[in-house]
Amino acid sequence: MQSQATSKILMIRPANFGYNPETAESNAFQNPELAAQTNDVAKEDAQREFDEMVHQLQATGVDVMIYDDTADPNTPDAIFPNNWVSFHASGTVVLYPMQAENRRLERRPDIVNDLAERFHVARIIDLTHFEQEGKFLEGTGSLVLDRMNRVAFASLSPRTHPDVLAEFANQTGYRTISFSAADATGKAVYHTNVLMCIGDTFAIVCLAAITDPDERLMVRQELESLNKRVIDITLEQMANFAGNMLMVQTPKGQKLLIMSNRAYESLTPKQIDQLDDYAMLFHFDLSTIENYGGGSARCMMAEVHLPLK
Repeated sequence: MQSQATSKILMIRPANFGYNPETAESNAFQNPELAAQTNDVAKEDAQREFDEMVHQLQATGVDVMIYDDTADPNTPDAIFPNNWVSFHASGTVVLYPMQAENRRLERRPDIVNDLAERFHVARIIDLTHFEQEGKFLEGTGSLVLDRMNRVAFASLSPRTHPDVLAEFANQTGYRTISFSAADATGKAVYHTNVLMCIGDTFAIVCLAAITDPDERLMVRQELESLNKRVIDITLEQMANFAGNMLMVQTPKGQKLLIMSNRAYESLTPKQIDQLDDYAMLFHFDLSTIENYGGGSARCMMAEVHLPLK
């Protein structure tokens, strides 16, 4: 059975990080008022938060493969590479269609080619042609993968289209579980990975965000059938990125659950105690990245499950 976590992580150090108006319409986590006041310092603050997170991850032994964002073209969300690419234990690389035109510029064939020097790449699945039809599936933002059981959970939204989801399933052999979700204001949750995180034996999910009672029950039952202990978070906790976590592991097999300070501080003592049974909790200050980019710790990491050459 494939491992759920990997010790190899791809991260992109930002060059022009800042508030992206092209993504703001569908991303309620971005803070336009704050961005208008302090956008001039966002780049430096984001770089500092990025470097500290990388430093702490590397100190545990996690293999963080860092690539620098390019100054041109201007890609304010390049710090979130998991939306344009995913890497699989079969040697498959998947490229995804993105809603915002300036996010499509983040796709870096040079990075894929560079990784292919170290890892075995058997095939590349390119789904980006769906952009011409206005249909999107933004990587492991749109998809929360149970890699062990080859099941993909997807909350349908303007960035997660059922047709692309079906093609992903057809090409990869994943079984897909789709549903609809909304935040406390009724706005569609833009990415599945802000309401759900799947570990090897646990799952964090905001069931209250799944508006249809039958779908809510279905998601819980699916997770339990995959032998995951369900840890339910509230809508308020979801709004503080408590669903935007990722389990990684050190080369020695120690499990780490990566999250932001904001996510950690939103958890109850009981939830912290529960999660601590499954992994060591690692958290960082990502406040600039969260407020301007609308994404958190999980979004910053693209797991590399490709087999080594």
